[in-house]
Amino acid sequence: MHRYSSLIYPTSQYYVSQRLKLHYTDWGNPDAPLLILIHGGKDHCRSWDWVAERLRNDWHVVAPDLRGHGDSAWAPDGNYCTSAFVYDIAQLVQNLSADKKVRIVAHSMGGAMALRYAGLYPDKVEKLVAIEGLRPLSPPDKAAEEKPPQDRFRDWIEIKQKSASRGAKCYSSIDEAYQRMKAANQQLSDEQVRHLTWHALNQNEDGSYSWKFDYHLNAISPIDLPSDALYEIWRAITCPTWLMWGEDSWASHPKSDGRLSHFRNAEVIAYKNAGHWLHHDQLDQFVRDLQRILP
Repeated sequence: MHRYSSLIYPTSQYYVSQRLKLHYTDWGNPDAPLLILIHGGKDHCRSWDWVAERLRNDWHVVAPDLRGHGDSAWAPDGNYCTSAFVYDIAQLVQNLSADKKVRIVAHSMGGAMALRYAGLYPDKVEKLVAIEGLRPLSPPDKAAEEKPPQDRFRDWIEIKQKSASRGAKCYSSIDEAYQRMKAANQQLSDEQVRHLTWHALNQNEDGSYSWKFDYHLNAISPIDLPSDALYEIWRAITCPTWLMWGEDSWASHPKSDGRLSHFRNAEVIAYKNAGHWLHHDQLDQFVRDLQRILP
């Protein structure tokens, strides 16, 4: 498989958060208002390239790799709690826009962290778009929350032990990894899969390839904010907020399941013929919506 993309490429930059060296891409145009694009779990910042390339002339677009993802450092202890991700976002905003408000567009786990940041620092966020970033995301999460804490801790330890014993998944070639990503994301075009696969891999010493994300991310922290506390943070968000949802996604509609009611100033935008990665599935509509709501 050959590396291919018609995109204009950004520069790679780094910042330090809690002693970790974290990576982000910078698409230039530094005098324009700052727009931060945050990816989801087990993803990477280059999944935003198609969106960033279309917005780079109007915004100073920055896309970070979350800790344990992409070209950012892994947590030495393999633990990834939500508070650490939120801290990293706060540190990035502080470094890039200490005295100005920012706009944030974030997907899935990144969306969940961005919503928390916006609730903690409502004076720092001008506008916020969360693509299926609400928690709990689905009934299984609610069931997990209702489990006794000792069961949640035991489950977490077991998953981490299994992840540590297996290590990173290895592929003999980039093409093999490409086929794995293609099978898991059949709605993507071949060009999209090639691009995402290329930027998602590291080559190992023996010549094989592994995904860049830390395999310890398979174990979700056993303790997080209870729903009532999370809803309180959502209610503290003051900026205009858009909750985007794909009609073909496994996630439920934020209005019909009641989660929209926990926001002061939010609306839902639903996308037909789109799943959880709606910004890939309906790129043109997604960019048009951003161009409408972000200014």
